[in-house]
Amino acid sequence: MTANHQFYYNPDEYESERASNSYLMSLAVIMVGMPLPIVNFIASLIFYFSNRKSTDFVRWHCMQTLLAQIFILPGNAAAVYWTIAIFTDRTSISNIYIAYIITILLFNLIEFISTIHTAIETRKGKHIAWWFFGTLTDLFIKSKS
Repeated sequence: MTANHQFYYNPDEYESERASNSYLMSLAVIMVGMPLPIVNFIASLIFYFSNRKSTDFVRWHCMQTLLAQIFILPGNAAAVYWTIAIFTDRTSISNIYIAYIITILLFNLIEFISTIHTAIETRKGKHIAWWFFGTLTDLFIKSKS
């Protein structure tokens, strides 16, 4: 996580709270929609669209959250599908499955910890850009400078 992108203004408390909520919403949805990865994506998409006319700071952080969900969605969906296939006896547990699940769990854990950290820092008005997603978000969200 880096803070390379700088905004032309310092966000006020209201903006910081709204930007932070994009990450907190993601965490809350994880608790509810853990078995259905599409729920996290849809919630992030709705939150982004409900804030698309907001300030640059809020829109930027909503987009970063959405892009992270887009990235992790296929891996989580494959893990859920594969696990269901094992439980319905269409396939069996293999070393490849175990390695895949461990990898997906690590990705989710990293995303979970990053999300908590970013929510806290964003609430303080600090700008946190995630590696890869921050640069990608800059391409989608053009700030007025």
